[in-house]
Amino acid sequence: MSWFTHALSSTIGRKVIMSLTGLFLVTFLIVHASGNMLLFKNDGGEAFNLYAKFMTSNPLIKIASYILYSGIILHVIYSIILTSKNKSARPVGYKLAHPNENSTWRSRNMGILGTIIFIFLVIHLRSFWYEMHFGDIPVVNYAGVEVSDLYTVVQAAFSQWWYSLIYVLAMIGLGFHLAHGFWSAFQTLGMSHKKYTPFIKTVGVLFAIIVPALFASMPVYFYLQSL
Repeated sequence: MSWFTHALSSTIGRKVIMSLTGLFLVTFLIVHASGNMLLFKNDGGEAFNLYAKFMTSNPLIKIASYILYSGIILHVIYSIILTSKNKSARPVGYKLAHPNENSTWRSRNMGILGTIIFIFLVIHLRSFWYEMHFGDIPVVNYAGVEVSDLYTVVQAAFSQWWYSLIYVLAMIGLGFHLAHGFWSAFQTLGMSHKKYTPFIKTVGVLFAIIVPALFASMPVYFYLQSL
């Protein structure tokens, strides 16, 4: 086994991979949330549909998508490995342990939160990504350009109370996951210092509130419109 392979398979190496893929996914969330805000533009979905067409037809975006899928898979796999290793290293909990004094609830349940987010992601991809590529989506015409009307698909999905509820609950889980994972990633990468760690934690908390709130606002908006 080479030094590189050994480093990646070590606990520290796995944590570094988790941190790097996590920060990459944070970048994706920013881009994705920004694009989805076009859903609120009062133009019948034109801006969002054109954005969706660009994101699914541009070669560079397609390559970035494959990198994204790989990042998600790596993040999930290494989180499972690390959680399993931690449990096997201490199969029996300490009798006098006081977890509330030593760590936050979100830090102790990152595995559970990540699992909830992953299950939601599978449902989400089935509802939108799969429909976009393989479903029978209606087509609209903008200035002579035919575009899949994904806006109508989003509108129909979020008009269902149960789907909107699942989405909002998943975003709450994402917020808790990000609140710990954001600053923890920087800490793992050695960017921990008494001068700027508080700033990173503050940014992480703000990010964990704002971004999931932006995503959650979509199902709430469309469901209220459907009433």
